[in-house]
Amino acid sequence: MSEPALEIESLSFSVRGAPILRNISARIGHGETWSIIGANGAGKSSLLKCLMRIHSGWSGRVQLFGRPLESYSQRQLAQRVAYVPQPGGDQRFPYTVREFVRMGRYPYAGPLGAAHPGDKAAVDEAIARADVGRFAARTFDTLSGGERQKVFIAAALAQQGDILLLDEPTAFLDYRHQAEVFAILRAINRDTRTTIVAVTHDVNAALLAGGHVLALRKGEVAWSGPTRDLACEKRLGRIFDARFRFLDDPESGLRLVAPQGAAQ
Repeated sequence: MSEPALEIESLSFSVRGAPILRNISARIGHGETWSIIGANGAGKSSLLKCLMRIHSGWSGRVQLFGRPLESYSQRQLAQRVAYVPQPGGDQRFPYTVREFVRMGRYPYAGPLGAAHPGDKAAVDEAIARADVGRFAARTFDTLSGGERQKVFIAAALAQQGDILLLDEPTAFLDYRHQAEVFAILRAINRDTRTTIVAVTHDVNAALLAGGHVLALRKGEVAWSGPTRDLACEKRLGRIFDARFRFLDDPESGLRLVAPQGAAQ
C-alpha cells in the first residue's frame, strides 16, 4: 500500500447534539483515488467539510501526511489540500475565468497579496489540465454549469496541492460534461499522482472511477474496500436500502448497476 496521505481514526461529528458522523476511519494512500458513496444524508459532504476544517468541533484523529490536521495553519492546509464544493447555487462572480483560476493561488500570496513567482505557470497549467483555455477570457457568469464546474476544478488545481477533495463534482451536469469531468480527474491522478477523494451518490460513477470506496450509511462506515468488490447485491442493498440489477459493460469490462426500487 502506498504511503498514507490521509489517516482518519474514529472521527465523529454532531450538530446540536444530533450525531452526523460516528467513528469514521479510513487510510487513504498517496496517489490513490477514493469515492465516498452513500444515500442522501449519510454524512458524505460533512466528512469532507471536517477534513477541510469547514466544520469544527469533531472528535477523533486525522493525520495529513503524517502530521495532525490541527497542526496545519490555514495557509499550510490550502497548500496541501484543495476543495471543490458542490455545483449549483447562485454563482455570480464578476471575474474572467483566468482571474477566477488565479484566485486559487491565494495560499502562496506574499505580504499585502503580492504575487508569487510561480503563479503564471501554475495558472496556465491548471487551465490546460481542466480544459478551460478556450473560454479563459469569458466572465464566469456567462458559462454553462459544466463549464463552471471545470473552472472550479482549475482553481483547485492552481493551488498545486497533493490532495483534491470534490463534493459531488458531476451533480446536475449533463452526460457529456460528466464524462469530461471524469476524464479530467483521471488524467490528473495519472499524470501528477494527486490523491483524488470524491463524494458521489452515483454507484456507477464510483465503479468507473476505480480505486477504492468508502461507503457511509446513517453516518457510519457501512463498507470500505476496492471498487472492484463494490458491485454486490447484498452489499449495495445494505448501503442504500435499495435493490439493484447488474449490467456488464462490454467496453469497460465493468459490472454496472441500475436501481430497482426499495429493499424488501
